[in-house]
Amino acid sequence: MCGCAAFALTTRAGQNPEVKDSSRIAVVESSDDLHESLQGKAPLQFGSERKPLLTITVDDAQRYQQIDGFGASLTDSSAWLISHKLTDAQRTEALEMLFSRDKGIGLSMLRQPMGSSDFAALEDYSYDDMPAGQSDPSLAHFSIDRDRQYIIPLLREALALNPKLKIIATPWSPPGWMKTSGSMVYGGLLPSSYPPLANYFVRYIKAYEAAGVPIYGITPQNEPLHLPHDYPGMDMMAQEQIAFVRDHLGPALRDAGLKQKVMVFDHNWDLIDYPITVLSDPQAATFAAGIAIHCYGGSVTAQTELHNRFPNKDIWLTECSGGDWQKGRPLEQPVRLVIGATRNWAKSVILWNLALDQNHNPHLGGCSTCGGVITINHSSSPAQIVPTVDFTALGHASKFVMAGAERIDSNSFEQGSLEDVAFRNPDGSIVLLVLNGSNDAMAFNIAWKKKYAWYKLGPGAVATFRW
Repeated sequence: MCGCAAFALTTRAGQNPEVKDSSRIAVVESSDDLHESLQGKAPLQFGSERKPLLTITVDDAQRYQQIDGFGASLTDSSAWLISHKLTDAQRTEALEMLFSRDKGIGLSMLRQPMGSSDFAALEDYSYDDMPAGQSDPSLAHFSIDRDRQYIIPLLREALALNPKLKIIATPWSPPGWMKTSGSMVYGGLLPSSYPPLANYFVRYIKAYEAAGVPIYGITPQNEPLHLPHDYPGMDMMAQEQIAFVRDHLGPALRDAGLKQKVMVFDHNWDLIDYPITVLSDPQAATFAAGIAIHCYGGSVTAQTELHNRFPNKDIWLTECSGGDWQKGRPLEQPVRLVIGATRNWAKSVILWNLALDQNHNPHLGGCSTCGGVITINHSSSPAQIVPTVDFTALGHASKFVMAGAERIDSNSFEQGSLEDVAFRNPDGSIVLLVLNGSNDAMAFNIAWKKKYAWYKLGPGAVATFRW
């Protein structure tokens, strides 16, 4: 069993009550120290009294972007741990904690590495590896059999728990024979490899769909301006991505009758000259649904700059890892990411590894201090499933904000005070997520349609309100 008293699966929060009385507000709260995590509280009632407090006013007449969901990545490392370090009963429990809306937090998005990344359990691999000096431009040896061992079975279990789960696929590197380095590490894409790489995406999408795992979107390359030295990666300059999307990937998907969303860029907030360049090419832009973006440099407000430049293109936050660097009040940081990313036009908030172990393993290179949404502690038997601050932070949104919800208007105060974001679900229910970023308990009003309720939130605490 999990053995995690901090996560109250059987509280009112776990029951996800239906909202029938428009004056009643369901409340779920987490304390900064996670003494309480997703804990159901006594419901509030809207009334006519407005107390002399800060007021968060929610207006569902003003609507912004539609939300695709919240999630993480079932990396090779995460899938290996869940498959190899948990019993069958524990594996079911872990997946229910992550993907079931009734029994867990209802994650609704995954970003899947196409082949290995820095978080691969055993080895670097692609779907068309060849002996040194050999190539396979016709992809005669293409196979996803490596993923059938434990990644695809887990994805199918996750889809059974949440049939609306959306999956974005991203390569850290194509097969080495497609690259100037001849390896999945280092190198750029050979000019002769543009057509086979486009076909590689087509083959992957069709093979995964045939295996029962539909793909929602793809990005051409993970972090194309970062060339790691100890794990798969590939540099792809903006002009190269333009040529690849415009002349090869887009036409290949079109000709194959595939409708997956192409999300360009997939790198940090401080590098947005790249997607601006790509989307400024009108032909490349016709094939691009929008922009994938990461959190590891710059400010989240870069997303609003991109939205203002390209209002007809969507934005997805596709990677932001938690880890040992989250000092002070660690719950605050991922909750602030959820609030900031969605207030700045993101349709998704996707963290990094779904699961890692107590030593941040397994991984082949790169980050040695990253954490997972859950920790699988296998230092003793049986292993323990431990939800992290990222689990709690995601749960405050993913459990209550349904697929197809729209962000709606709410006033938010400066960092260090009350920070919030609000959504309207397809069923008409309203969800308000509030973080108290101050060092003191804060009482505040919630205003909606000229009715008021008030609540007091401890320092660093988080609450989700639903009515």
